[in-house]
Amino acid sequence: MAKKTKAIKLTDFPEEVDEQHGLKWYGELSYETQMAVLSQYLHSPDLQGDEKEVRKRREEIIYCVREYLERKTGNRADEYDDEQVWRVAEDPYAGVFFADFFNVPFPRPEQYRFTFIDLFAGMGGFRLAMQAQGGKCVFSSEWNKYAQKTYFANFGEMPFGDITKEVTKQRIPQNFDILCAGFPCQPFSIAGVSKNGSLGRKTGFQDRTRGTLFFDVADIIQRHRPKAFFLENVKNLVSHDKGRTFRVILETLEELNYSVHYRVMDGKSYVPQHRERILIVGFDRERYHGEENFEFPPELEPVHRIADILEPHPEEKYTLTDNLWNYLQDYAIRQQEKGNGFGFGLVDLNGISRTLSARYYKDGSEILIPQGNATNPRKLTPRECARLMGYPDNYTIRAVSDTQTYIQCGNSVVVPLITAVSEQIVETMLNQQMNSHE
Repeated sequence: MAKKTKAIKLTDFPEEVDEQHGLKWYGELSYETQMAVLSQYLHSPDLQGDEKEVRKRREEIIYCVREYLERKTGNRADEYDDEQVWRVAEDPYAGVFFADFFNVPFPRPEQYRFTFIDLFAGMGGFRLAMQAQGGKCVFSSEWNKYAQKTYFANFGEMPFGDITKEVTKQRIPQNFDILCAGFPCQPFSIAGVSKNGSLGRKTGFQDRTRGTLFFDVADIIQRHRPKAFFLENVKNLVSHDKGRTFRVILETLEELNYSVHYRVMDGKSYVPQHRERILIVGFDRERYHGEENFEFPPELEPVHRIADILEPHPEEKYTLTDNLWNYLQDYAIRQQEKGNGFGFGLVDLNGISRTLSARYYKDGSEILIPQGNATNPRKLTPRECARLMGYPDNYTIRAVSDTQTYIQCGNSVVVPLITAVSEQIVETMLNQQMNSHE
């Protein structure tokens, strides 16, 4: 047997500074980061970069394999030398250690047509949509640890954390075809732009959007220049700050030399839920010269009913208690007396629901299911919420609690809508590539 060596810890190496990006590489990795490093390597085992970078990544992977094996087997992994550990990482199919990474409902396609990255990934709606078109995800990022668990349970990949951190951005592969991001909306400061303009200072997208999560999306687009991007946000982004916020977003994307297409679309064409979102699609002008001929799919009249997504025998715990039901009714009466339209939403089973929100776990008030006059209404079950967002029944939601599933569904995209738009994006991109080669 080869000589045993001490287990590698990142703290064993002196602090290094990347002068180009101002990075410091040191310290232990969190459990989520270890799993992200390991899972993304197992699915994409090519190490790229110069000799120093490859060595650093290799040491990091060995460290993560050791930590994972110790948790998995309960044995100390430092009983094995680095080369033995590396051989395990190079051939994950050789044993049962990495079954959790590969025995998942939605594995990466073996034969793929294009690559994409999944930012602000949530529970994986964009990924389902892009994989349905034959796409291979080469990087994912999501800061919420509960959403990371759901994502891992379905795709065998743990997303990296905070995408606003440079160390996370440095893990993105240099080349990929499409950037996907359901980025959260934050207010933009327009005053700073006006001041800089009046002083004759140059105002690029960094000046206009720094401090917002959109800046990080734009920053990644600028660095990597994907062929296309697909962004999603709440409908109110269009009207925020009298339209100035959205104008800054469009100007920023066009300044990066992308032709931009956008439309507010309602998920009710695909699921029994009224859910309007702004969808923004862009294509690289340096490649396609604005000639991509992209069109959003047509919006159709609703054909799905709430009754179609309901479970036949939901557990009693989802029925509202007398106290909660009385409170919601009294609250609705008080709001009506004030002239407000706020109150609970008792749905028509043959119709569609209001918009599902991330606060649904609190009382379920926006979408209540009637159960007859003799019984209080009930909340949707977590599985029904997943169906309402268009997730198939083999999508795993039990990796986290009911509360976290409600939050994740309320923050999610409508999967069939995103899938329909993704199909248009991918076909436009691939057809344009074929035409350019003729």
